[in-house]
Amino acid sequence: MALCVAFVLLVAMFCPAVLCQPDGTLGKETKVQKDQNNGTQVDSLTLASINTDFAFSLYKELALKNPDKNIVFSPFSISFALAVLSLGASSNTLKEILRGLKFNLTETPEADIQRGFGHLLHMLSQPGDQVQISTGSSIFVEKRLPILAEFKEKARALYQAEASSTDFQQPHEAKKLINDYVSKQTHGKIKELISDLDDSALMVLVNYIYFKGKWKAPFDPDFTFESNFYLDNKRSVKVPMMNHKDLTTLCFRDEELSSYVVELKYRGNASALFILPDQGRMQQLEDSLQPETLKKWRDSLRPRRINELYLPKFSTSTDYSLEGILSQLGIREVFSTQADLSGITGDKDVRVSKVVHKAVLDVAETGTEAAAATGVLKLGSALILNPLKMHFNRPFLMIISDTNTQTLLFMAKITNPKQN
Repeated sequence: MALCVAFVLLVAMFCPAVLCQPDGTLGKETKVQKDQNNGTQVDSLTLASINTDFAFSLYKELALKNPDKNIVFSPFSISFALAVLSLGASSNTLKEILRGLKFNLTETPEADIQRGFGHLLHMLSQPGDQVQISTGSSIFVEKRLPILAEFKEKARALYQAEASSTDFQQPHEAKKLINDYVSKQTHGKIKELISDLDDSALMVLVNYIYFKGKWKAPFDPDFTFESNFYLDNKRSVKVPMMNHKDLTTLCFRDEELSSYVVELKYRGNASALFILPDQGRMQQLEDSLQPETLKKWRDSLRPRRINELYLPKFSTSTDYSLEGILSQLGIREVFSTQADLSGITGDKDVRVSKVVHKAVLDVAETGTEAAAATGVLKLGSALILNPLKMHFNRPFLMIISDTNTQTLLFMAKITNPKQN
């Protein structure tokens, strides 16, 4: 079975109209980075836990505002996007961004946060031969706008983000240039990131993430059949249902949350957790999502024989404007006239007006080999022999992680596999 995820976040406009969007990626190592000047240590597992806290907070807001709809997003990349934006922020604007990302600035200085993100991005970018994870940022700058050299240098050094001159006085041509760039980088998954572009725009900072993995134990297409997926107690839809027979994989029954947790591994150091709550228990599960919840699941997973695993084959996409949701998480000033983003242009009359996030998720029987880092396969000790059947024929959650750093890369809620 293959999974492809393409994600793009657009942080848009500063006051004279800046579309802004940074990058994101956490790395492939659990090693500690030491600051060369003062020996400060930034642990990638700590960053992963903080990112999970942000992910679940963001998920709860998305679920609240999009009831009964599929949800797909990359909290990992949004975190990095806002981290890049914070390079140009000062004063309370900077504090709000980093606190909104769940950092305690008393414990972790801003410079160490940036170095930790940059190190993890570097590690994720290392080539491999199993899972394909490609990510990057590009800053499209109005050709008459003087971007501060320090901001450009930091963005390049920490986040590998390059700036290029663009004529925003020709908005149609500028929009095509940016959309073509994103389409190419996401293998055509995101064809139109920007639907309109004001001719007063000064900068567009684009981030993309593309993920494609091949299941370690693929599904047999011959076993896929039409079956019911129950939207609720009264409604159902027919979906192509994949079937895996006699699969031994990591599994856990969370009695407290009335949910099953099943891990399916990719070839390489990435895996997907599928969380299936009992009928009518989705709300309870969502309310309980905390970093400790994910840690409990991972620590409790044990090898289990599943004599029949049913999982829908689906493709879904999402398109979010995140200004309101980020404001709910405490990131407010950057959208107001009080914003201080003077580190980008030297001008304080600059604010963010728009944040656009688009994602595409495809789940099918087989996958394609691609470049990525290889990793460690972690299994529990004893094999639990009692077989069971798992039917993902009602709403469920999906979490895709890098297995080395335990970084949450993507999160989804599938309420209707037929929903595009």
